[in-house]
Amino acid sequence: MDNVLEFDNASCRYGSNRVLTGVSFRVPRGSVTALLGPNGAGKSTAMRAAVNLHSTSSGEVRVLDTPSRKLGPAQFRRIGYVADGMDLPLWMTVDHFLAWCRPLYPQWDTALEEKLRAEFQLPGSRKLSDLSRGQRMKAALLSSLAYRPELVLLDEPFSGLDPVVRDEFISGLLELAGNEGWSLLISSHDIEEVEKLADRVVVLNHGRVKLEESAGELIARHRLVEVLMPGDAPFPALASGWTGISASGRIVRFIEPHFDRAGLDKKIAQFLPGAVSHTAAAMPLRDVFVALVKAGKADAGD
Repeated sequence: MDNVLEFDNASCRYGSNRVLTGVSFRVPRGSVTALLGPNGAGKSTAMRAAVNLHSTSSGEVRVLDTPSRKLGPAQFRRIGYVADGMDLPLWMTVDHFLAWCRPLYPQWDTALEEKLRAEFQLPGSRKLSDLSRGQRMKAALLSSLAYRPELVLLDEPFSGLDPVVRDEFISGLLELAGNEGWSLLISSHDIEEVEKLADRVVVLNHGRVKLEESAGELIARHRLVEVLMPGDAPFPALASGWTGISASGRIVRFIEPHFDRAGLDKKIAQFLPGAVSHTAAAMPLRDVFVALVKAGKADAGD
């Protein structure tokens, strides 16, 4: 598989604090990969390591077949990077900012710039300092897309944006990624929004990769199961692998992380004898993510 970004057993530190430990994952060419994790999981550090804003203490990160430590102008002209809170020359107007960016990228596409500017409704004569948070994010995104990068890294791009702006942002990204064949790595807390974009998911927790999987396969194999038990049945011992176990009255609830209908029926017959009935409902990505993080915290003894 052709990968535009590869983490191979990469670790990162801030002083004596290890933030990433033996992280390995891939971003295949043409994919939209979501990098998910709770606060402090190491998502932003991974993003920064990918563009050599933070060095690895061991392992390697390769971007466009180049070690991240050796990235130069030729590679950066093929990479777009937008992060929440990134520094922009706020004293510049939008027109001035884009005019300043153009000469840095020989492949800058003025037609795409104008298209994005119209879609984002950016006022050219306004200073960046006078723009709303959402408009500044749009200006940063425009400046990172107009030169048609092969890989786009977006670190919390939806942070602080109102729902209307988020919808515009996402629809624009979907259209561009589809039309241009770009590869995207998106880190975000807005999992409902990411679910509209991503075809792959990488979950970080405690600085380690917990899973790397197709978004469709991840959602397909998780089910929220509800089992109706007889009124006089004691709380039973449940099958290994079920998570999020709870009981309310006669209803036993749990998450099956490796769903198949026949296998679930067999396990319920074995571990929940006397069950009256059961259902297995599909879960949105957000609920799957929460279940994975809770399981990871339990594993770590937190």
